[in-house]
Amino acid sequence: MRRMLAAAAAAALLLPLTACANDAASSTHAEAGQTVDGPKVKIMVGGLDKVIYLPAMLTQRLGHFAQAGVNVELMSEPAGVNATTALLAGDVQGAVGFYDHTIDLQAKGKNVESVVQFSQAPGEVEVVSAKQADAIKTGADFKGKKLGVTSIGSSTDFLTKYLAVKNGVAVSEFSPIAVGAGQTFIAAMQQGSIDAGMTTDPTVATILAKNIGTVLYDMRTPEGSKAALGGLYPSSSLYMNTDWVEKNKDTAQKLANAFVKTLKWMSTHTPAEIAAQMPADYAQGGAEQYAEAIKATLPMFTTDGVMPPEGPKTVLAVLGAFHPDVKGKEASIDLSRTYTTEFVAKAG
Repeated sequence: MRRMLAAAAAAALLLPLTACANDAASSTHAEAGQTVDGPKVKIMVGGLDKVIYLPAMLTQRLGHFAQAGVNVELMSEPAGVNATTALLAGDVQGAVGFYDHTIDLQAKGKNVESVVQFSQAPGEVEVVSAKQADAIKTGADFKGKKLGVTSIGSSTDFLTKYLAVKNGVAVSEFSPIAVGAGQTFIAAMQQGSIDAGMTTDPTVATILAKNIGTVLYDMRTPEGSKAALGGLYPSSSLYMNTDWVEKNKDTAQKLANAFVKTLKWMSTHTPAEIAAQMPADYAQGGAEQYAEAIKATLPMFTTDGVMPPEGPKTVLAVLGAFHPDVKGKEASIDLSRTYTTEFVAKAG
């Protein structure tokens, strides 16, 4: 009976992962069926169509994985925390999500590290519903409000809680509501299910274009990150189980080579040129609006995949402000074990 229950639980866990994987672009999307003589890696992304995770699909579309000698299957979940779940379950070898999960997991006894750091700012925006624009002017006004996040335990959840606590509102004094991103987020705001919420482009661009909401905190740039969070906040990254990285260094290097090549490519091309490489259905509001969304978010990305020197300390301070597994235990967190620059330092 115990074995039957365990199997059922595993099936329940894997069912949404499989469904999302079927909906997402997979390993041969960019190379049109091309495979290479090299290792195979599955990577779960916390939302393939989100601009903050753009380097994942762009690397596939540009053929950089194949050029690096690695076969990559990209899968998608609605939030970074879901990608982490798939990683810990062993369903995938890598996850593209926020770096802060590596600190969260270390506090829980799990060793996961960022191998390629895509960004130095969250890329997130706190958007206030047009109906609540007069009532919510700062994080101090979060009290008693319904605040949208992608999912509970996600990085949007973390950052929302920090902004509330920073402004004197306890995490028990507002209601976090899991609404995903894209159309589900927009619908929740239009229907009044949330008063404000944290999301990314291209969702932000659509909300602003349709006058559904206004920007309260803009963390798409290093300057915005410093203003809201007190420093650079490294976010989107490729993170992997430390044990796997140690046992598969050649493969980890191939992945780093591919992603760093993409980050450098992004730094020398216009938002419109980047948008042109992406799947057409990622442009929710049309090609021009999508290019503008990329332009607004582009400053968050690194050009070399290297972790910003002071970034991990900012992330630890943010989590330490509210996270029950981290608060008061900051001294026990070894930040040097939450990321590595070994592979990006060797990337061409």
